[in-house]
Amino acid sequence: MQIDFHHGVTYVCARLAGFEHREADIVAHSAQYVDDSTQAGLIRFDNGAMFDRISSAHKLLDYRNFKELANYKVWIPFHFLPGNGGLPPGQDPPGSFIEKLICRPNSPVAQAMVRECIDQRYRSYGLHRLGITMHVFVDTWAHQGFAGVSHEINSARDLVDGNNQPDQNLRNRLTNFFIGGALPLGHGTVLSNPDKPYLRWGYTNGRGEKIQRDNPRDFLAATNEMCRALQRYRAGDPNASVPGLPEDDRAKIAALFTSLQGEGPDRHQQWLSLIAQGHFSFGPAQVKYIAKGPGSWKQIALGLDWESDRKETRLAYSPAFLTSNWKLFHDALRAHHFYVVHDLLPQYGICVA
Repeated sequence: MQIDFHHGVTYVCARLAGFEHREADIVAHSAQYVDDSTQAGLIRFDNGAMFDRISSAHKLLDYRNFKELANYKVWIPFHFLPGNGGLPPGQDPPGSFIEKLICRPNSPVAQAMVRECIDQRYRSYGLHRLGITMHVFVDTWAHQGFAGVSHEINSARDLVDGNNQPDQNLRNRLTNFFIGGALPLGHGTVLSNPDKPYLRWGYTNGRGEKIQRDNPRDFLAATNEMCRALQRYRAGDPNASVPGLPEDDRAKIAALFTSLQGEGPDRHQQWLSLIAQGHFSFGPAQVKYIAKGPGSWKQIALGLDWESDRKETRLAYSPAFLTSNWKLFHDALRAHHFYVVHDLLPQYGICVA
Protein backbone atom coordinates (compact mmCIF):
# COMPACT_ATOMS: atom_id res chain seq x y z
CA MET A 1 0.00 0.00 0.00
CA GLN A 2 1.11 3.56 -0.59
CA ILE A 3 0.97 6.89 1.25
CA ASP A 4 -2.69 7.52 0.44
CA PHE A 5 -3.66 4.44 2.46
CA HIS A 6 -0.96 4.26 5.11
CA HIS A 7 -1.41 7.92 6.07
CA GLY A 8 -4.76 9.16 4.78
CA VAL A 9 -6.92 6.09 5.26
CA THR A 10 -5.25 5.22 8.57
CA TYR A 11 -6.09 8.70 9.89
CA VAL A 12 -9.72 8.32 8.77
CA CYS A 13 -9.97 4.90 10.43
CA ALA A 14 -8.46 6.17 13.67
CA ARG A 15 -10.96 9.02 13.86
CA LEU A 16 -13.86 6.69 13.03
CA ALA A 17 -12.61 4.36 15.78
CA GLY A 18 -12.94 7.21 18.28
CA PHE A 19 -9.43 8.66 18.50
CA GLU A 20 -9.12 12.41 18.83
CA HIS A 21 -7.16 14.34 16.21
CA ARG A 22 -3.82 14.43 18.05
CA GLU A 23 -3.77 10.70 18.70
CA ALA A 24 -5.01 9.82 15.22
CA ASP A 25 -2.33 12.07 13.75
CA ILE A 26 0.42 10.17 15.62
CA VAL A 27 -0.98 6.78 14.58
CA ALA A 28 -1.29 7.75 10.91
CA HIS A 29 2.09 9.48 10.78
CA SER A 30 3.76 6.42 12.32
CA ALA A 31 2.00 4.10 9.87
CA GLN A 32 3.39 6.00 6.88
CA TYR A 33 6.80 6.65 8.42
CA VAL A 34 7.46 2.91 8.29
CA ASP A 35 8.01 3.42 4.55
CA ASP A 36 10.15 6.52 5.05
CA SER A 37 12.43 5.54 7.94
CA THR A 38 15.41 4.50 5.85
CA GLN A 39 18.38 5.35 8.06
CA ALA A 40 19.85 3.25 10.83
CA GLY A 41 22.75 3.74 13.20
CA LEU A 42 23.96 5.82 16.09
CA ILE A 43 23.07 9.42 16.90
CA ARG A 44 25.71 11.14 19.07
CA PHE A 45 24.96 14.22 21.15
CA ASP A 46 27.31 16.88 22.41
CA ASN A 47 26.73 15.97 26.08
CA GLY A 48 27.80 12.36 25.56
CA ALA A 49 24.28 10.94 25.17
CA MET A 50 23.66 8.48 22.32
CA PHE A 51 20.67 6.99 20.57
CA ASP A 52 20.70 3.94 18.28
CA ARG A 53 17.96 3.22 15.76
CA ILE A 54 17.02 0.65 13.17
CA SER A 55 15.38 1.26 9.80
CA SER A 56 12.08 -0.10 8.52
CA ALA A 57 12.59 0.59 4.82
CA HIS A 58 15.35 0.99 2.26
CA LYS A 59 16.59 4.18 0.67
CA LEU A 60 15.35 3.17 -2.77
CA LEU A 61 12.17 1.15 -3.15
CA ASP A 62 13.57 0.09 -6.51
CA TYR A 63 12.77 -3.44 -7.61
CA ARG A 64 16.08 -3.60 -9.49
CA ASN A 65 18.07 -2.95 -6.34
CA PHE A 66 18.34 -6.51 -5.07
CA LYS A 67 21.46 -5.85 -3.03
CA GLU A 68 19.48 -3.39 -0.91
CA LEU A 69 16.11 -5.13 -0.97
CA ALA A 70 17.30 -8.64 -0.07
CA ASN A 71 17.28 -7.83 3.63
CA TYR A 72 14.58 -9.81 5.36
CA LYS A 73 15.31 -8.05 8.64
CA VAL A 74 13.33 -5.18 7.11
CA TRP A 75 10.94 -6.84 4.68
CA ILE A 76 9.65 -9.70 6.84
CA PRO A 77 8.79 -7.85 10.08
CA PHE A 78 7.61 -4.58 8.51
CA HIS A 79 6.17 -5.34 5.06
CA PHE A 80 5.65 -9.06 4.34
CA LEU A 81 4.56 -10.61 7.62
CA PRO A 82 4.70 -14.42 7.25
CA GLY A 83 1.25 -16.02 7.29
CA ASN A 84 2.08 -19.66 8.18
CA GLY A 85 -0.42 -20.75 5.55
CA GLY A 86 -3.22 -19.14 7.56
CA LEU A 87 -2.77 -21.79 10.27
CA PRO A 88 -2.52 -21.35 14.07
CA PRO A 89 0.59 -22.06 16.16
CA GLY A 90 1.68 -25.68 16.15
CA GLN A 91 0.41 -26.38 12.63
CA ASP A 92 2.43 -26.27 9.43
CA PRO A 93 1.21 -25.71 5.89
CA PRO A 94 2.06 -28.49 3.41
CA GLY A 95 5.27 -28.02 1.48
CA SER A 96 8.62 -26.49 2.29
CA PHE A 97 9.56 -23.69 4.69
CA ILE A 98 8.79 -21.00 2.12
CA GLU A 99 5.08 -21.80 2.50
CA LYS A 100 5.27 -20.50 6.07
CA LEU A 101 6.81 -17.20 4.91
CA ILE A 102 4.15 -16.29 2.33
CA CYS A 103 2.05 -13.32 3.45
CA ARG A 104 -1.63 -14.11 4.12
CA PRO A 105 -4.40 -11.56 4.82
CA ASN A 106 -5.51 -11.30 8.45
CA SER A 107 -3.62 -14.48 9.35
CA PRO A 108 -3.42 -15.80 12.92
CA VAL A 109 0.12 -14.38 12.95
CA ALA A 110 -1.20 -10.92 12.06
CA GLN A 111 -3.98 -11.14 14.64
CA ALA A 112 -1.50 -12.14 17.36
CA MET A 113 0.67 -9.16 16.40
CA VAL A 114 -2.31 -6.83 16.88
CA ARG A 115 -3.18 -8.40 20.23
CA GLU A 116 0.35 -7.83 21.51
CA CYS A 117 0.23 -4.20 20.41
CA ILE A 118 -3.01 -3.71 22.34
CA ASP A 119 -1.60 -5.43 25.41
CA GLN A 120 1.40 -3.05 25.29
CA ARG A 121 -0.70 0.09 24.87
CA TYR A 122 0.49 1.50 28.21
CA ARG A 123 3.99 2.10 26.84
CA SER A 124 5.14 5.69 26.23
CA TYR A 125 5.37 4.80 22.54
CA GLY A 126 2.04 2.94 22.47
CA LEU A 127 0.41 5.09 19.75
CA HIS A 128 3.55 5.01 17.63
CA ARG A 129 3.67 1.24 17.83
CA LEU A 130 -0.02 1.11 16.96
CA GLY A 131 0.72 2.97 13.73
CA ILE A 132 3.58 0.61 12.89
CA THR A 133 1.40 -2.40 13.66
CA MET A 134 -1.41 -1.09 11.46
CA HIS A 135 1.03 -0.64 8.57
CA VAL A 136 2.12 -4.26 8.79
CA PHE A 137 -1.43 -5.49 9.42
CA VAL A 138 -3.05 -3.93 6.36
CA ASP A 139 -0.10 -4.89 4.16
CA THR A 140 -1.08 -8.53 4.73
CA TRP A 141 -3.97 -7.88 2.32
CA ALA A 142 -1.95 -5.99 -0.29
CA HIS A 143 1.07 -8.33 -0.15
CA GLN A 144 -0.82 -11.60 0.09
CA GLY A 145 0.71 -14.42 -1.92
CA PHE A 146 4.21 -12.96 -1.82
CA ALA A 147 7.12 -13.44 0.58
CA GLY A 148 9.68 -10.97 1.90
CA VAL A 149 12.64 -13.03 0.70
CA SER A 150 14.27 -13.64 -2.68
CA HIS A 151 12.54 -16.78 -3.90
CA GLU A 152 10.97 -18.15 -7.06
CA ILE A 153 7.62 -18.26 -5.24
CA ASN A 154 7.42 -14.53 -6.00
CA SER A 155 7.68 -15.04 -9.75
CA ALA A 156 4.75 -13.73 -11.76
CA ARG A 157 3.91 -14.11 -15.44
CA ASP A 158 0.95 -13.80 -17.79
CA LEU A 159 -0.13 -10.52 -16.22
CA VAL A 160 -3.71 -9.51 -17.02
CA ASP A 161 -5.95 -6.54 -16.33
CA GLY A 162 -9.39 -6.45 -14.73
CA ASN A 163 -10.97 -7.80 -17.92
CA ASN A 164 -8.59 -10.77 -17.94
CA GLN A 165 -6.78 -9.33 -20.95
CA PRO A 166 -2.97 -9.20 -21.23
CA ASP A 167 -1.68 -6.15 -19.33
CA GLN A 168 0.67 -4.73 -21.94
CA ASN A 169 1.21 -1.53 -19.98
CA LEU A 170 2.68 -3.41 -17.02
CA ARG A 171 4.72 -5.63 -19.33
CA ASN A 172 6.23 -2.55 -20.95
CA ARG A 173 7.10 -1.10 -17.55
CA LEU A 174 8.72 -4.36 -16.50
CA THR A 175 11.18 -4.11 -19.38
CA ASN A 176 12.69 -1.15 -17.52
CA PHE A 177 13.22 -3.27 -14.39
CA PHE A 178 15.50 -6.01 -15.71
CA ILE A 179 15.85 -8.71 -13.08
CA GLY A 180 18.50 -10.87 -14.72
CA GLY A 181 19.40 -14.04 -12.86
CA ALA A 182 18.33 -12.81 -9.44
CA LEU A 183 15.36 -14.38 -7.71
CA PRO A 184 12.40 -12.01 -7.25
CA LEU A 185 11.82 -10.44 -3.85
CA GLY A 186 8.35 -9.58 -2.56
CA HIS A 187 6.02 -8.46 -5.33
CA GLY A 188 8.82 -7.01 -7.46
CA THR A 189 7.71 -8.90 -10.57
CA VAL A 190 4.36 -7.09 -10.54
CA LEU A 191 5.82 -3.73 -9.43
CA SER A 192 3.29 -1.65 -7.48
CA ASN A 193 0.12 -3.39 -8.68
CA PRO A 194 -0.70 -4.86 -5.22
CA ASP A 195 -0.40 -1.42 -3.60
CA LYS A 196 -2.87 0.54 -5.73
CA PRO A 197 -6.42 0.56 -4.30
CA TYR A 198 -8.24 0.96 -7.63
CA LEU A 199 -6.73 -1.95 -9.59
CA ARG A 200 -8.30 -5.24 -10.57
CA TRP A 201 -5.72 -7.50 -12.13
CA GLY A 202 -4.28 -11.02 -12.27
CA TYR A 203 -1.17 -13.08 -12.85
CA THR A 204 0.19 -16.62 -12.82
CA ASN A 205 2.34 -17.19 -9.74
CA GLY A 206 5.56 -19.16 -9.28
CA ARG A 207 3.60 -22.39 -8.78
CA GLY A 208 1.66 -21.99 -12.01
CA GLU A 209 -1.56 -20.97 -10.24
CA LYS A 210 -3.75 -18.30 -11.83
CA ILE A 211 -4.40 -15.54 -9.30
CA GLN A 212 -7.14 -12.91 -9.61
CA ARG A 213 -6.76 -9.80 -7.47
CA ASP A 214 -9.50 -7.30 -6.64
CA ASN A 215 -7.70 -4.48 -4.84
CA PRO A 216 -10.83 -2.38 -4.08
CA ARG A 217 -12.40 -5.37 -2.33
CA ASP A 218 -9.21 -6.30 -0.46
CA PHE A 219 -8.45 -2.72 0.57
CA LEU A 220 -11.98 -2.26 1.93
CA ALA A 221 -11.67 -5.47 3.95
CA ALA A 222 -8.31 -4.27 5.29
CA THR A 223 -9.83 -0.89 6.19
CA ASN A 224 -12.70 -2.43 8.11
CA GLU A 225 -10.42 -4.81 10.00
CA MET A 226 -8.03 -1.96 10.79
CA CYS A 227 -10.94 0.07 12.18
CA ARG A 228 -11.91 -2.88 14.37
CA ALA A 229 -8.32 -3.25 15.61
CA LEU A 230 -8.23 0.45 16.45
CA GLN A 231 -11.56 0.19 18.28
CA ARG A 232 -10.20 -2.72 20.33
CA TYR A 233 -7.08 -0.70 21.13
CA ARG A 234 -9.25 2.12 22.49
CA ALA A 235 -11.24 -0.40 24.51
CA GLY A 236 -8.00 -1.87 25.87
CA ASP A 237 -9.30 -5.35 25.05
CA PRO A 238 -7.95 -7.34 22.08
CA ASN A 239 -11.03 -9.58 22.21
CA ALA A 240 -13.67 -6.84 22.44
CA SER A 241 -16.74 -7.10 20.22
CA VAL A 242 -16.56 -4.02 17.97
CA PRO A 243 -18.58 -2.85 14.93
CA GLY A 244 -15.90 -1.71 12.49
CA LEU A 245 -16.62 1.03 9.97
CA PRO A 246 -19.89 2.99 10.16
CA GLU A 247 -22.00 2.14 7.11
CA ASP A 248 -22.06 5.62 5.57
CA ASP A 249 -18.31 6.06 5.92
CA ARG A 250 -17.69 2.55 4.63
CA ALA A 251 -19.61 3.38 1.45
CA LYS A 252 -17.65 6.62 0.98
CA ILE A 253 -14.32 4.87 1.45
CA ALA A 254 -15.29 2.10 -0.97
CA ALA A 255 -16.19 4.69 -3.62
CA LEU A 256 -12.92 6.55 -3.13
CA PHE A 257 -10.85 3.40 -3.58
CA THR A 258 -12.10 3.12 -7.15
CA SER A 259 -12.51 6.80 -8.07
CA LEU A 260 -9.18 8.18 -6.85
CA GLN A 261 -6.50 7.09 -9.29
CA GLY A 262 -3.16 8.40 -10.49
CA GLU A 263 0.03 8.26 -8.43
CA GLY A 264 0.17 7.67 -4.68
CA PRO A 265 1.12 11.24 -3.67
CA ASP A 266 -1.71 12.65 -5.80
CA ARG A 267 -4.25 10.29 -4.24
CA HIS A 268 -2.86 11.18 -0.82
CA GLN A 269 -3.48 14.89 -1.37
CA GLN A 270 -7.05 14.15 -2.43
CA TRP A 271 -7.64 12.20 0.79
CA LEU A 272 -6.25 15.08 2.87
CA SER A 273 -8.44 17.53 0.98
CA LEU A 274 -11.56 15.46 1.63
CA ILE A 275 -10.65 15.18 5.32
CA ALA A 276 -10.26 18.95 5.51
CA GLN A 277 -13.67 19.40 3.87
CA GLY A 278 -15.41 17.23 6.48
CA HIS A 279 -16.21 14.44 4.02
CA PHE A 280 -16.37 11.85 6.82
CA SER A 281 -18.62 11.62 9.85
CA PHE A 282 -16.01 12.87 12.35
CA GLY A 283 -16.03 16.32 10.73
CA PRO A 284 -13.31 18.48 9.17
CA ALA A 285 -9.67 18.23 10.25
CA GLN A 286 -6.38 19.62 9.04
CA VAL A 287 -3.88 16.81 8.51
CA LYS A 288 -0.40 16.91 7.01
CA TYR A 289 2.57 14.64 6.66
CA ILE A 290 6.21 15.75 6.33
CA ALA A 291 8.61 12.87 5.80
CA LYS A 292 11.82 14.87 6.15
CA GLY A 293 13.16 18.40 6.28
CA PRO A 294 11.72 21.42 8.12
CA GLY A 295 8.72 20.52 10.25
CA SER A 296 9.37 16.78 10.13
CA TRP A 297 9.49 14.64 13.25
CA LYS A 298 13.22 14.16 12.73
CA GLN A 299 13.95 17.85 12.34
CA ILE A 300 11.94 18.71 15.44
CA ALA A 301 13.66 16.01 17.51
CA LEU A 302 17.24 16.64 16.39
CA GLY A 303 17.09 20.33 15.59
CA LEU A 304 18.26 19.93 11.99
CA ASP A 305 16.88 18.95 8.63
CA TRP A 306 19.88 16.99 7.46
CA GLU A 307 22.11 14.29 8.83
CA SER A 308 25.87 14.35 8.34
CA ASP A 309 27.58 11.17 7.22
CA ARG A 310 30.54 12.05 9.38
CA LYS A 311 30.54 9.70 12.34
CA GLU A 312 32.16 12.27 14.60
CA THR A 313 29.30 14.74 14.20
CA ARG A 314 27.67 15.45 17.56
CA LEU A 315 24.26 17.09 17.75
CA ALA A 316 23.09 19.56 20.36
CA TYR A 317 21.16 17.68 23.03
CA SER A 318 17.81 18.80 24.40
CA PRO A 319 15.84 17.03 27.16
CA ALA A 320 12.80 17.30 24.86
CA PHE A 321 14.41 14.65 22.65
CA LEU A 322 13.31 11.90 25.06
CA THR A 323 9.63 12.62 24.47
CA SER A 324 9.84 13.57 20.79
CA ASN A 325 7.68 11.72 18.30
CA TRP A 326 10.76 10.72 16.28
CA LYS A 327 12.46 9.09 19.26
CA LEU A 328 9.26 7.36 20.40
CA PHE A 329 8.65 6.08 16.86
CA HIS A 330 12.10 4.50 16.82
CA ASP A 331 11.54 3.01 20.27
CA ALA A 332 8.34 1.46 18.94
CA LEU A 333 10.08 0.28 15.78
CA ARG A 334 12.66 -1.65 17.77
CA ALA A 335 10.01 -3.09 20.12
CA HIS A 336 7.92 -4.27 17.15
CA HIS A 337 10.92 -5.81 15.41
CA PHE A 338 12.07 -7.68 18.53
CA TYR A 339 8.60 -9.03 19.27
CA VAL A 340 7.88 -10.22 15.72
CA VAL A 341 11.28 -11.83 15.10
CA HIS A 342 12.05 -13.26 18.54
CA ASP A 343 8.66 -13.88 20.17
CA LEU A 344 5.87 -14.08 17.59
CA LEU A 345 7.27 -15.96 14.59
CA PRO A 346 8.98 -18.70 16.63
CA GLN A 347 5.53 -19.66 17.97
CA TYR A 348 4.75 -20.70 14.38
CA GLY A 349 8.04 -22.48 13.82
CA ILE A 350 9.48 -19.56 11.86
CA CYS A 351 13.08 -18.49 12.49
CA VAL A 352 14.29 -15.58 10.36
CA ALA A 353 17.16 -14.10 12.35
